[in-house]
Amino acid sequence: MTSAPLPHNLLTDNPELYEVRFPDPGRLAGRWAEDCLRRHGAGTRVLDMGCGTGRDAAHLHGAGRTVTGADISEAMLAYARANHPGPAYVHADLHGFDLGLDVFDAVVCLDSALLYCHSNDQLDAFLSDCRRALAAGGLLVAEMRNGAYFLGRTDLLDTATVNSFIWQGTAYRSHTTLTVDRTAQLLRRSRVWTTDGGSAPVEQRSAWRLLFPHELRHLLATHGFEVLELHDGPGPRTEPPWQEGRLPGDTTDADRLHVVARLNSTH
Repeated sequence: MTSAPLPHNLLTDNPELYEVRFPDPGRLAGRWAEDCLRRHGAGTRVLDMGCGTGRDAAHLHGAGRTVTGADISEAMLAYARANHPGPAYVHADLHGFDLGLDVFDAVVCLDSALLYCHSNDQLDAFLSDCRRALAAGGLLVAEMRNGAYFLGRTDLLDTATVNSFIWQGTAYRSHTTLTVDRTAQLLRRSRVWTTDGGSAPVEQRSAWRLLFPHELRHLLATHGFEVLELHDGPGPRTEPPWQEGRLPGDTTDADRLHVVARLNSTH
């Protein structure tokens, strides 16, 4: 069987495939975010920034919150509306968004979405927009890769990780390689896709900003946030993963970073 040519971005152009490749049947990420919001007494109005397919936004909606899911991908938003209804889904860019003043009690930003802000200007813009969108005392809850992990460690770098799975009768394989760009302070990802249907390999590139714990504290303080939690686990993508009842640790050494910060009431 001959497959159609691979699209511009296989995962974002095919949200159903994204959920096959990155399953979360227990809604672990959404449950972790809800636990953070509940422990710190957040109000009900939540913005899920970089919501993707809408799984986490829908879980927070099911927990009784009034949720807006925002993403730059129209394909992801259409899929979220059809498959994870409940939240309001809107088009917005991490690098600059305006959804109204004092609209939300919390902004949630999961799976390293915040790290698509590559430059200091983009980070400042994102945090400024969060500050404008949050009510006084509102929370920012984020989960991301930890830049500090890559200081002297190479176990996740330079060697391709291969994943294979079947989607709509076609076998897909991804070869993913991470490299550190020290000059730009970026973790660069190259993902080469192949199929068993004869399509030519397609390489897709992306990158995350490497943020370090003290750097993140400084950025948040500069924008009027008090850090309530900053730790490397447990979280939804740690090993072992977070479970209900597990409290945050007190280290920032492993490969994931988790932050909960409260906007100062005088903003």
